[in-house]
Parts: sequence; structure tokens; C-alpha cells
Amino acid sequence: QVQLVESGGGLVQPGGSLRLSCAASGSIFSFNVMGWYRQAPGKQRELVATITSDGRTNYADSVKGLSTISRDTAKNTVYLQMNSLKPEDTAVYYCNLKVGSRVWWGQGTQVTVSS
Repeated sequence: QVQLVESGGGLVQPGGSLRLSCAASGSIFSFNVMGWYRQAPGKQRELVATITSDGRTNYADSVKGLSTISRDTAKNTVYLQMNSLKPEDTAVYYCNLKVGSRVWWGQGTQVTVSS
């Protein structure tokens, strides 16, 4: 059984920064993809960024240059450093783990960007 536990969300002013963390536990195979998705009210869930277990990254165009995804493979933890946050970044951010065709999701963490 795989569990994903996110942390680091909260309220931040426009232009501020946040760092999200997601710790995975359970039976995790050596090759996998971890990532972050977000869902704003009334919108579909969308990709933010992903990182493979060998360090390859992929970003949504909307966050390129503003966010950085990284991981500590030994700790099975993925991070998302978000800078220069805007009100439109407000959403519930979900951690995601893919191993082959199997997918797991975290419970989500709220990020609110507002003055």
C-alpha cells in the first residue's frame, strides 16, 4: 500500500514563495515518476511538474522559470519550490506517484495567493 502525504501549503501574498513537500511510503519500485498537479475551483486538475527517479523533469508552461521540482530519492520525497506566486496559482495541489500504469494521489494541500 502506497501513501502520499503532502505538506507546505498555506496563504501567501502575491510575489511570495512556498515550498511543498510530499513524502511517499509503502512499496515503491525503484523507477517511478513523482509530480505535482493542481486543481483550482471550477477547473480541471492540471499538471504542474513531474520528475522521474533518474532526475528528468517536466514543467507546465505556466510555471516554467517560476517553480522547481526536486526529489530526495533516498527519502522518497518530492518537493515543489514555487516563487513569484500569483493569485491564479491558487489551487489545491496534489502529489502524484506513477509506477508503470499504477497511479497514486495524495490528499491535496491548499495554496492560496492573496493580499
